Amino acid sequence: MCGIAGVIHSDKNRTIDPQTLVNMAAIQSHRGPDNFGYYSPEGAGVGLSHARLTIIDLDEERGRQPHVSDSGRYMMVHNGEFYDFQRIRASMTAQGARFQSKSDSELVLQMYPHYGIEKTVEELRGEFAFSIYDREEETMYLVRDRFGIKPLYWTETEHGVVFGSELKVLFAHPDVKREIDSEGLYHQLIQVMVPGSTAFKGVNQVPPGHWIKIQRKDGKLKIEQHKYWDINFPQAEEHLKVKEEQEYIEGVREQLLEAVHLRLNADVPVGAYLSGGIDSCSILGLSAAVRQDPVKAFTIGFDDADYDETPIAREMAEMTGADQIVLPLSAEHLYDHFERTIWHTERTIYNTLGVAKLLMSQKVREQGYKVVLTGEGSDELFAGYPAFRKDMFLYGLSDLPDNLKSELQDTLAESNALFKGAMLPREEFHSEAIDKKVGFTPTCIQSWMGCDHFARNLMNKDRLSNIKDYDPGTAMAEQFDESQLEGRHPLDKAQYVWIKTMLEGQILTWGGDRVDMANSMEARPPFLDHHLADYAVNIPPQMRIKGPVEKYVLKEAMKGLLPETLYKRQKFAFMAPPAHTDKQKWNALMELMEEFANEEKIKEAGLIDYGALQDMIQSHDDPSVPRDHKVQMDAILNHVLGVQLLYHHFVKQDIPKKAAAKAHELGWVA
Repeated sequence: MCGIAGVIHSDKNRTIDPQTLVNMAAIQSHRGPDNFGYYSPEGAGVGLSHARLTIIDLDEERGRQPHVSDSGRYMMVHNGEFYDFQRIRASMTAQGARFQSKSDSELVLQMYPHYGIEKTVEELRGEFAFSIYDREEETMYLVRDRFGIKPLYWTETEHGVVFGSELKVLFAHPDVKREIDSEGLYHQLIQVMVPGSTAFKGVNQVPPGHWIKIQRKDGKLKIEQHKYWDINFPQAEEHLKVKEEQEYIEGVREQLLEAVHLRLNADVPVGAYLSGGIDSCSILGLSAAVRQDPVKAFTIGFDDADYDETPIAREMAEMTGADQIVLPLSAEHLYDHFERTIWHTERTIYNTLGVAKLLMSQKVREQGYKVVLTGEGSDELFAGYPAFRKDMFLYGLSDLPDNLKSELQDTLAESNALFKGAMLPREEFHSEAIDKKVGFTPTCIQSWMGCDHFARNLMNKDRLSNIKDYDPGTAMAEQFDESQLEGRHPLDKAQYVWIKTMLEGQILTWGGDRVDMANSMEARPPFLDHHLADYAVNIPPQMRIKGPVEKYVLKEAMKGLLPETLYKRQKFAFMAPPAHTDKQKWNALMELMEEFANEEKIKEAGLIDYGALQDMIQSHDDPSVPRDHKVQMDAILNHVLGVQLLYHHFVKQDIPKKAAAKAHELGWVA
C-alpha cells in the first residue's frame, strides 16, 4: 500500500524535473514512509514517482518502484494489493515471464505486454490504483479498482497531465492550479458529491471500475475514459427464480471466507477493526477461525452510551480469543484533530467519526501493525442501511398491505431515531432528474440533497450566482449508467445509487483509505471482493431484507460465530456523537469556527456568507429546534468548517514549497 504520482507531457522532449517528482512522493510520505523511487527517462516526456509502504516483499531495493521492464519499454507505479498474486505469478512464470521481485505490484508489468490492458485488469483482484506507460505506443493508463477503494486523481495542465494518489500530490506540481470550484463548494456543503468530481476546479477522479487512457499523438494528448466493470444487479424478473434459502446462506459464507482468507496474506502481521456491528464481527470471527494465532482487534469507544458499541465488541473479542485494544475517545477531544483530518481527507466530513478513525489508525501503528481487515462494503452489498429498508417498504413490496408497511416504517424510525437527519432524512426530498433516471429518489441521498436550501443560503453571494441554474440532481443522474438501472428491482436501484455516490465519496474516503493511510496503515475490506459482490447482487431482495431484518442472508451465514445480542438486534449506524449532544464538544467546534471561520477568514476565502453562518449558529441554541434538525445542522456546520480548512490547506498555502520542504526533511533527493 503506497502513494503514486506522475506526469506526462504533450511534448515528449519537454524535461520533467526529477526533484518535482520526488517532492510529489514526499508530500504523501504518510502513505509510504519506508522508501521512495522515481523514474523519468530522457526523451519520453514521462515521469513517475512512488512512496512505498512495505507489506509484500520486505526487501527495500527489490520492491522499490517504479518498476521498469528490462527493455525499458514499460514502466509502472502501483498503490494497493493484488490478491491471489502468487498463483498468477506462477502461471506467468510458466509462460516465460521473469520476475525481478516478490512484490504483487510487478504482476502488471508482466501481464500487460502479454494480455493488453483489458484482460490484465479483468484478472486482477483486490484494491488498487496504478499507472503503466508504454513508451513505444506513447500511451499511459491510469487504472482504479472496481469500487474505488484506492484513490486516483488527475488534472490537465498547460503542458500535459499530472496524476497522483491524493490531491496534495497534484498540487505539489507547480503547473497545477488550486481553486475551489463553486459547484464543488456546493457539494461539499451537502455531503454527497457528483461521481468523479472533487472540490477543486479542473481536478478529476478516475471513477471506480474505470481506466483513463492518455495517448500522445502529433504533440497532443488524447484522453479517453473506459469503464471495465460495474456492479451489475440482475433484471427484476430474475429475482423471481428463487433458490432455496440455505443455498444463498452457504454461498455467502463460502465467498466471504475466501475473501477473508486471501486478505490475510501479508509479509507483516494483520489485525482487524472491531465495532459492535455484524460486519466487523463477521470478519474477526472468520479471521480467528483461519488463523493459528490470536487476532489483534482494534475498537473505538465513545463516552456516550447511545453511540458506544464497546460492550458487544468486547463480547465478540472474548468469544474469538482476540487480543483486543480499545481506544476510548472523549467527544469534545475529537475536534482537537479535526484540522489534521481535513488535510488528509481533502474533502469535508459531516461527522467526527472520520476523526475517530484517523486516531484509531494511529493507535494501530503504535501497536506495530500496518494492516487490518475491515467491514466496509457489507451494508452496500447486503442492504444494511436503514434507508434501504425504507425504500424496500415504500417501493419494493407492492403486495404488502398498507397497514403492515406503516408498521414496518414505524419500527424503522423508532430504532434509528438518533440518526434522523443523517442516515435517514428529516423530511422527504425528491429530485426530478433522479426520479426520471432511477424511478424514485433513493432515501439514502435524500438527507444530503435535502440540505440544498441550507447550502445555497450559506454560500457567498458571488459563488451562489455561479450556480444559480445548477441542478445537482441532474449532475448526479448523468453519472448513473441507465443500462444498470433499467428493469431493476427498487432495492437494487437504491443500492446502486448509494454505491455510486456515498460508498466511494464517503465510506471509502474519509471513512476509509484517507484516514487509515494518514498513519501509514493499510485497510483491507473483504466484503468488497468483486467475486463476492457478483454473488451478492443475485440474492433476492426479500432475502437481503426479510421483514424488519436487514442483511438477513449474511446474518444467517455468520450466525454460528456472532454474539446472540448482535444476531438479534436491528442495524445500528456507527457514527460519533454529534456536537449538539455534548456542551463541551459544541464548545470545541465553536473554538475551531472562531479560528478558521471568523469574519476575516470567511471574507478572505470568499466561499461562505458570514451573516448566514452566524444565524445558523445562533438558531442552534434555540430549545424549540427539534433534535433531527440539529443533527442536520451539525453536519452542515462541520462542512462549513471543512471548506474553510480546504481553502486554508490547499489554496492559501504554497503546496509546491511545502512538498519541497517535506522532501528535504526526509532526505528524499533526486
